[in-house]
Amino acid sequence: MRRTTIKLEDGLDARMRHEAARRGMTISEWTREAIASHLPGAGHPGQARRRFRSARAGDSGRSDIAERMEEILAGLAEGRDIIAEEEGPHRDERRSA
Repeated sequence: MRRTTIKLEDGLDARMRHEAARRGMTISEWTREAIASHLPGAGHPGQARRRFRSARAGDSGRSDIAERMEEILAGLAEGRDIIAEEEGPHRDERRSA
């Protein structure tokens, strides 16, 4: 095992120490677990990997966007949003259903 030194702001250090103590872990154990949960293929079996908040942020729910890119861009050049026109005025209600 290798020793690594990192610099943390005081507030982050205090939060880390509090969480490690709350979970009955040493700072080293908690730090290794936190780092491992952010690396691909790492972590503990059966434990879900952390998902970034931005995951799927651009998902339109449509599968034809790439195929229709020329048409969509031409519409935008004309000041039209073809996708919004197709989905109609209640598109947000349909997407959340």
